Amino acid sequence: MSSQDQQIMFVFPGQGSQYVGMGSDLIRDFPTAQRRYEQANDILGYDLVKLCLEGPEEELKLTHHTQPALLTHSLICLELFRELTENRVQPVLAAGHSLGEYCALVAAGALSFETALQLVQKRGECMGTYGDGEMLAFPLHLDTVRPLAEKHYCAVAACNLPDQTVVGGRGDDLDRLTEDAHAQFPRKRPTRLKTEGAFHTFYMITAAQHYRPVLDTAAMTAPTVRVLSNYTGTHHDPDPAAIKTRLFFQLFHPVNWIGNLETAFHDGITTIVEFGGGLGSGTAPEDKRPNLESMIKKALRGSDFSVHYHAAINSQTLREAAEALRS
Repeated sequence: MSSQDQQIMFVFPGQGSQYVGMGSDLIRDFPTAQRRYEQANDILGYDLVKLCLEGPEEELKLTHHTQPALLTHSLICLELFRELTENRVQPVLAAGHSLGEYCALVAAGALSFETALQLVQKRGECMGTYGDGEMLAFPLHLDTVRPLAEKHYCAVAACNLPDQTVVGGRGDDLDRLTEDAHAQFPRKRPTRLKTEGAFHTFYMITAAQHYRPVLDTAAMTAPTVRVLSNYTGTHHDPDPAAIKTRLFFQLFHPVNWIGNLETAFHDGITTIVEFGGGLGSGTAPEDKRPNLESMIKKALRGSDFSVHYHAAINSQTLREAAEALRS
């Protein structure tokens, strides 16, 4: 099947897929990457390249650093993919998880690289400064987790899969929630996430209020490709004012990722390309695996849908994805 016959979606990961060494192969192999990283340094006012390549990890994982670092890496991967395919592989849909939604809007032509980088820099600063709380990932359905969480002043932060729900709250409240959940579901153990706050919950309302003035004045145009909203789980209204409102609400409402995936599957998506970041214990970019692939493939199990999946997260996978799709 040629790329012209496919319904392609571009996807972008969120926080947690950053790592020290991210982008080192791109800078080595592609002059475009070096130029774009230098531009990011100028926009941010600090040496993002050094932070990404050398760390320390404790600094890179701070949200005010993570968000610009991951957005820059993801969008460089996108730009290089377009170079390698001579811009012949066009998506019909774009989506991103949390922070990744900003990358999706760049991919769809709604935001420039510079504006998106300035936005996520401010977003990260506000979330790190004014946010509070911690996060837990439960291998349980939303309808099971929500009433338990609300008993302990906690809130749902993300619906990633039918059986994967993330909850945010104060540390001691999460401890009590964990005890309560263990008593009822002893085999379903939650995972504590390493975040600076309870992202996408009411603990981010103050951060959102400080972020809004920057979001309101950002230059944005109607996307030329449909983009999915984490807040609604469905397509963004193309009106920039409506997009900004949903990005504002996204900060303190759950990421409806399973809703995004269901919308994409019903749209007839046949091929997904994931850009940026990487997971895995290896230290080199080529050792990493894509962040969202596992979730997306789990969401497809038992359904009537199927997709071809391509990673474009380092030099090797960029070349492989471009070769597979540019015909």
